[in-house]
Amino acid sequence: MGNQQQPLLPEMISELQLWFDSELGQALLEAERAMVEQIVPTLFGYRLVQIGVDSRTVLFGESHVQQKFMVAPRLQLGLSGSSVIASNTELPLEQHSIDVAILHHALDFTESPHQVLREAARVLRPGGHMLLISFNPLSMWGLYRKCLGRRRGLVPWCGHFVSHRRLSDWFKLLELTELKQQSDCFEAPFISPKWRHRSRHIGRVLKNAPAEFGAFNLMLARKDVVGMTPIKPEWSKRHLITLPIAKPTARGQSRESR
Repeated sequence: MGNQQQPLLPEMISELQLWFDSELGQALLEAERAMVEQIVPTLFGYRLVQIGVDSRTVLFGESHVQQKFMVAPRLQLGLSGSSVIASNTELPLEQHSIDVAILHHALDFTESPHQVLREAARVLRPGGHMLLISFNPLSMWGLYRKCLGRRRGLVPWCGHFVSHRRLSDWFKLLELTELKQQSDCFEAPFISPKWRHRSRHIGRVLKNAPAEFGAFNLMLARKDVVGMTPIKPEWSKRHLITLPIAKPTARGQSRESR
């Protein structure tokens, strides 16, 4: 995976937002959003949380889930009143309180990708679904990242780019059953749209390959815990929308409960 040192997420947010605002970043987001919008309407429940790196990017607009909110790494203008400011590695949410969790590049920009995934799995209820979007190392983007050398510290190439194979192993450890894996954005990561267009021939070859070689991977998983029955929310008794914020506890007790 190559977990090279990278700055803490709050220190990278401004750079990440500038990159996502670029033509290349917008092209990636457009491809990701198109794929997410095909899946999100099929996921149901009472609570949905999006965990990511750019709070301006909302991927749950097409969701039918009643209560939707976002975990933001820092306070920013424009955040909705239902947003939670917290670290992706320590979510202040109750265990088994979320029906749908969307992780948008949350594993790419963190000190501990596995811890972020474990926290998301902890708050997910049995039978709940996780939608994970992350950079794919087995792509033209991953190849470009390897060729950068010393410039690899630049955003977004400083990300971890966790392979699908490793993510599948982590899913199994966390009792997550992988249901679907897709990939898209097969062109080379040139800044110029003209050069990206010229690389479309290579992109067509990669798109038709048996393996997934797109710039990002999208994985859909379900939390299947042996011996536990999915908890159905009491719809009729809930009149006010409240966030499933965990009650303050001693740090040692919190760690032990995980």
